[in-house]
Amino acid sequence: MDLLLDIEQRLGEPLQAFTDLLFVMDKHGAILDCRFGDPSMYSDSFEKTREKTIQDFLSSEAGDRLNFHLSQARQVGKAASFEFPLMMEGRELWFDARLVRSSDSRFILSARDITKYKRTEGRLKRQLQRINALRSIDFAIASGLDLNLLLSILLDRVIETMHVDAAAVLLLDPKLNELTFASGKGFHTNILQHTRLKTGQGYAGRVALDRRIINIADLTKNKTEFERSPLFPSEKFVVYYGAPLIAKGRVLGVLEIFHRSHLHPDEDWMDFLNIISGQTAIAIDSAMMFKELQKSNFELSMAYNATIDAWSRTLDLRDRDIEGHTRRVTDITLRFATLAGIKDSDLIHIRRGATLHDIGKVAIPDEILFKPGPLDQDEWETMRQHPKYAVDLLSPIKYLEHAMEIPHWHHEKWDGTGYPDRLGGEEIPFSARLFALVDVYDALTSDRPYRRAWSKQDAVQYIENQSGKHFDPRLVPEFLNLVSANGY
Repeated sequence: MDLLLDIEQRLGEPLQAFTDLLFVMDKHGAILDCRFGDPSMYSDSFEKTREKTIQDFLSSEAGDRLNFHLSQARQVGKAASFEFPLMMEGRELWFDARLVRSSDSRFILSARDITKYKRTEGRLKRQLQRINALRSIDFAIASGLDLNLLLSILLDRVIETMHVDAAAVLLLDPKLNELTFASGKGFHTNILQHTRLKTGQGYAGRVALDRRIINIADLTKNKTEFERSPLFPSEKFVVYYGAPLIAKGRVLGVLEIFHRSHLHPDEDWMDFLNIISGQTAIAIDSAMMFKELQKSNFELSMAYNATIDAWSRTLDLRDRDIEGHTRRVTDITLRFATLAGIKDSDLIHIRRGATLHDIGKVAIPDEILFKPGPLDQDEWETMRQHPKYAVDLLSPIKYLEHAMEIPHWHHEKWDGTGYPDRLGGEEIPFSARLFALVDVYDALTSDRPYRRAWSKQDAVQYIENQSGKHFDPRLVPEFLNLVSANGY
């Protein structure tokens, strides 16, 4: 009696659900008989199956898995279900299999073809991977990253999601009408790093000029533009794609893709190439805009600082006796602030505040400001108004909002006896407490119309004595260490 017919009669219904492949094997996996649900699908792939084991048709991973299940079935008679791929007539087919024990020496492997489901699953996985790639690019754009870092992230995503070997971005200089290399990943040599192409020149130049994707399916068949590079053959590239990078109607560059074996892109792959090239263009445009904005902000900041310095020089020119005081206290304050742990982003406000600390004195009458002797009570009341005058002068200027602390409160004292608001302790902003030490030390060690400069030793002694009275006691030791270390 036919071996399969005998088994089917005995097992019956369990085999009906798996009709695409059916093997009868011995305990080692040697094929005793087989049947195909649609023989035309598999041609003569298994013509000599009886001379082989089932493992001969499986990948090493699937073969190991089958051996494990055979061992389990031999020992405890346990049935097993698993999936495995087979290469048949140059195609990869997937099967969902069930292994059962028929007798002490025979086993049945029945399987159904699930290739279309696996392909759908693979397509969904690729789509999810591409969506995640686009999401990561969006995040990089939103983070305002440097263009080089942004391109590096982007090219990693291109290679990963499109399953290609190498990719590069060439940027278009609109003034020179020239494409130059900006970034590349996956290359063994530096073949593209010196690229300079006019629009219309070479594959990338044609892509930029025509605004359309160009594909060279086999770079090995005919002469190509890359033969001008002696290093190109060592890369062993077979396939080339060039896609224009267009944002807001402008060509910004070209995305180049290389692969070292033949590609068989489907519609999804081509659609994603269009999407990723569009996203790349947006990323480049955003990075360039951010760079221009940074440049504009830097230039604006420099203009602000130049204006502030001019105001300070105006005050110094008015009062020749304190000329250089502002520059000195600004330099020392910035160094002190850095040592005190103030963030770099806040140092600009410290600099501006220190530079403008006495700007309110422009409103003080000359006869008081330049009086060679001590001021009387009324004159002192007028002089003590200069912090408020500074606030009146500077508060309408928005960009100086965070620089107001020093001009406003640098004459406040730790014990609350200062002016203009009699703040005490930590009520006084940190920057003003810090600046007060620098300002008083420089004033004491400089000549004034009504007295000679103190010695550094006397100035240090005074500051030590005023710790906890005029000055923040936690800042005094740090400031005196700075003075000693730098010879101020």
